[in-house]
Amino acid sequence: MPYRAPVSDISFCLDHVVGFDRVQQAEIFAEASTDLVQAMLTEAGRICEEVIAPLNRPGDLHPAVLENGIVRTSPGYGDGYHALAEAGFMGISADPEFGGLGLPHTVTTAVNEMIGGACLSLELNPLMTQGQIEALEHHASDEIKALYLPKLISGEWSGTMNLTEPQAGSDVGALTSKAVSNGDGTYAVSGQKIYISWGDNDFTENIVHLVLARLPDAPSGTKGISLFLVPKKIPDADGNPGVANTLKVVSLEHKMGLHGSPTCVMQYDGATGWLIGEENKGMAAMFTMMNNARLGVAVQGVSVADAAYQHALTYALDRKQGRTNGPTGAIIDHADVRRMLMEMKAETFAARAMALDLAVCIDLAKTGDNAADARAAFLTPIAKAYGTETGMKVADMGIQVHGGMGFIEETGAAQYARDVRVTAIYEGTNGIQAMDLAGRKLMDGGKAAFALLDEIAADAGDFAPVIRPMVEALRKTTEDVLALDMADRFGGAVPFLMAYARVLGAHYHAKAAASGDKTRIALAHFHITRLLPEAHAMMVQARCGSGGLYDLSPDDLAA
Repeated sequence: MPYRAPVSDISFCLDHVVGFDRVQQAEIFAEASTDLVQAMLTEAGRICEEVIAPLNRPGDLHPAVLENGIVRTSPGYGDGYHALAEAGFMGISADPEFGGLGLPHTVTTAVNEMIGGACLSLELNPLMTQGQIEALEHHASDEIKALYLPKLISGEWSGTMNLTEPQAGSDVGALTSKAVSNGDGTYAVSGQKIYISWGDNDFTENIVHLVLARLPDAPSGTKGISLFLVPKKIPDADGNPGVANTLKVVSLEHKMGLHGSPTCVMQYDGATGWLIGEENKGMAAMFTMMNNARLGVAVQGVSVADAAYQHALTYALDRKQGRTNGPTGAIIDHADVRRMLMEMKAETFAARAMALDLAVCIDLAKTGDNAADARAAFLTPIAKAYGTETGMKVADMGIQVHGGMGFIEETGAAQYARDVRVTAIYEGTNGIQAMDLAGRKLMDGGKAAFALLDEIAADAGDFAPVIRPMVEALRKTTEDVLALDMADRFGGAVPFLMAYARVLGAHYHAKAAASGDKTRIALAHFHITRLLPEAHAMMVQARCGSGGLYDLSPDDLAA
């Protein structure tokens, strides 16, 4: 089925749910007029529908391959990439000094959702490049900025992020890659990195790697990590790609999904690199890239959820099976199919609104709004976990709507489930996001959490009799979690996070219903009466902490 870019749904969220007008009123975003933003979304939607979406299935069937040390990408991916680059979508929020558009990150987030919905494998490439642009803007020297940013922003060059090593996954501090000064301002970087999304391609002039490594005598753990820029080809005196650097793609991973995105094992053998930021402060620089990447991954979940919903809806409208009392004669008239479609649509809306809400907070924080900054920090783990869980749930339900045909690859329904599955793992597993929420994000004594709950209660509108008691229950649960030691907090962290996601979802639906639109009111009623009550069970689990989790020994578990 053809992909339909959700331009109208995104515009509705910006106008009626997340308060994007507050960003537009900020002096630093004066150029982001409603007409310009709408034009950007409309053009992005057109490219996604006409150019990017047709690449999704071929990329799944014809994965990227490694031939004689060169990555050959899926058919048409180069054309799709260049269409995005020529439209300026690599540098939507980048500094105009280097060729960017300087628009709010909210606009980038909205555009990326449509690209991901059209073809998630290809969307990973600009997402990585955008993150690298931001890291260089904040931490690189003026010379590095002047040379690399224009190329990355134009899309002539693409960027990657190199953290993970075979022995150092979530525990980044265990990495062993080394960097030694060459005495001329450059460093020799050596080591192996795994799971490098778009570590190579055959359609950009150069690939720029940001690599975490240790300097000699650096402290152990994350306090001894530095960040280096290591290009595939070393720029010559004119800034053009010159001699090949001493790095290579060792192999490509054979993955469950995202076949069109080459996931590389990278080997660096004394490769020439440049320090980004201060020595032993690499994690701070990398987190500039990673924090927005977590929003980006949340949006990937929304992207797949929306695409999977569209796919399932089209099938449900066409498939005739069983006797129905409805008007279409198709399976959409069956109550359980309706339940699934309503749930898919309600969850997708809530996850989209949460991601855009977070993006607005990130933009407002750039204006010096400290409250928005604290709100963004609190929302980040919730948005990442809930957005990706929604992607997996909706993709799985899409298979169920298709029935037996959902299990048949030719329908394409299964690809959504395979492609989205990794989003709950990379950029910090959802369990780590939950631990972050229950741990680090409550280090302020719950100030940010309680401020958010106050806002939800104040904006409950016609649904106040249902939402406000749930808010107070979550406030009490948060107080109870604050009283737990960290081990117990972590034991109940995932349900604690999902309780917040459920209550936030009701908040966004209530704000949408306040627009007076009949379909928004009906969808809000579905979410608040059928999905919101799940938060009660989640809060019970959160208060249990780690109780019972260790009652069985490893031997007992294996028995």
